[in-house]
Amino acid sequence: MASIAAACNASQQDTTAGESTFGTFGPVTDTNTPPTGGGDDEQCGLECDDSAFISGKFTVSGIAQFDAFFAATLELSGAMDATADDLQRQLNGLFALVGANSAADFKAALDAKLIAFVDLGAGWTIEAAPARCVSQFAAAAIAVGECDPGAELGLIDVRCEGRCQIDASAQADCQSDGTLTCRGMAPQLQCEGSCLGSCQLDVAAACDGTCKGICDGQDFIGRCAGMCQGECDLGGGGACFGRCLDVCEFTASPAGCSQDQEAHCEGSATVSGSCTGPCDGKLSAPTSAECEATVEATVEAGVQCYPPLTKVDYRLSGAASVDPSLRAELQAFHSTFQERYAALLASTRRAERLMQTAATLGAAGQAAVANLASQLSSSPELKTKIGAECASATLPTATQLLTSSANILKAQLDAAVPVVASVAG
Repeated sequence: MASIAAACNASQQDTTAGESTFGTFGPVTDTNTPPTGGGDDEQCGLECDDSAFISGKFTVSGIAQFDAFFAATLELSGAMDATADDLQRQLNGLFALVGANSAADFKAALDAKLIAFVDLGAGWTIEAAPARCVSQFAAAAIAVGECDPGAELGLIDVRCEGRCQIDASAQADCQSDGTLTCRGMAPQLQCEGSCLGSCQLDVAAACDGTCKGICDGQDFIGRCAGMCQGECDLGGGGACFGRCLDVCEFTASPAGCSQDQEAHCEGSATVSGSCTGPCDGKLSAPTSAECEATVEATVEAGVQCYPPLTKVDYRLSGAASVDPSLRAELQAFHSTFQERYAALLASTRRAERLMQTAATLGAAGQAAVANLASQLSSSPELKTKIGAECASATLPTATQLLTSSANILKAQLDAAVPVVASVAG
């Protein structure tokens, strides 16, 4: 009995950094006089809570690596469920807007809607930049700290594998091994890069967007194959041969970006520590093998994807070209359609990233957890041994949850992809 009491007392000692408290398994009622009967785990009050994980609790083992994995599974599953709902809502909105019943008849319904306004023989397309998805540096550092007991939070080296805004002091370092881009109002409104939005053409010039003014001497709204005078709406970006009235994005000169412009760095291995905003791309952070997939999943579950700017290319039909009311109706339709389509692109991109992450967590992450649980199951420390057994017992339930959410998201993504293709094509 004394040896059991000693083991029980030992199991109540403070855990190592990053681990959950002993109370996860249920308290030891009286270690000085432990109850008789049952195994050592039962006599110490150490029992697995079979309903903990399915009730939304991730602290099922008291061991940092395991509980971080279960937390990541719950967070990733929740993110996939929410994104599936977003996709369904955006598809329903687009279907209702054009009068379609499903993805199968969406293109036909869209053409039927447009034919009263647009010369479909000349084409009608929407161009969009890729949806921008950003990751938070703090999320990656916290995820490493919660999973890896040996990590020191202030010393975790998080790297941006993409692009981020940087402060002025890092511009030279970025130019040495990456690409420095400036973003803001163009000097004298003359944009030598990509104009995002409205380009004013006071003199007729080529318009790589929607011409709203005069095309080859005629009042016009749409894609101008000749020379446009008036406003050229470049939407997601393009060359402006007039005055760029919105944001201009261009590669920096050797002098760098001015104080009133944002400086963005991409492809540099040295400036991640100087990022002043989120990472437009993926984050990486060194951690133990058991935590790699967990950290990736935790970060990806919190990623935000934003609707991209879009522009519509079209030519008005004969009737719409002489009827202001038809043009106004088309403009209202375009405004709503572009908003919903851009939102669909953002959710589609997020869904694709989540599916990739779920595959990694479902394979490499679960394998790492199973391997560590096997190693710790023979630990001489009672709490560690029982914690590993609890993790092993919970792993199939976590796998089932992840698979279920991934299947639901995949079904919605499969419905969204042909809609996106029918518009972009």
